[in-house]
Amino acid sequence: MADIPAVQEIEQNSFSDPWTRITMEDAVTSFSDTAFIAESSGKVCGYIICGVEDTSEEIFGHICSLAVRPDMRKRGVGTTLLSRAEHAVMLEKASAMQLEVRVSNLPAIRFYSKMGYEPVFQVCGYYSDTEDAIVMMKWFRYKNAKALLF
Repeated sequence: MADIPAVQEIEQNSFSDPWTRITMEDAVTSFSDTAFIAESSGKVCGYIICGVEDTSEEIFGHICSLAVRPDMRKRGVGTTLLSRAEHAVMLEKASAMQLEVRVSNLPAIRFYSKMGYEPVFQVCGYYSDTEDAIVMMKWFRYKNAKALLF
């Protein structure tokens, strides 16, 4: 919770419709096991907040928000945060991770694609300004589950 002001500053510098402080606090409280920050030289330089959802048929992670301070982008911070969050949701028995991204956010779409996420469908008018979202998913499948036991 002490990092909320720094996280919110990154959020405000990264998104056209940033979360309010209350929304951010609620998300961090609700998803404390799957919310992470990255620090560099003692300063917060990025964060990820994920939830774990159980549909009774499948458990999956859901990236609620991921952002990196503009001056720290393209240095592996986002990759490290995303990998850490994927590991955390796998420990919760998630078989996949999903997210929504603006159709106009081509750098984010390229980043997630590079990390193994695939577009699944588009949601019309998802964002408050009515821009569409692309839902992307990454499935956690293991080719040789037996090898994981040893």
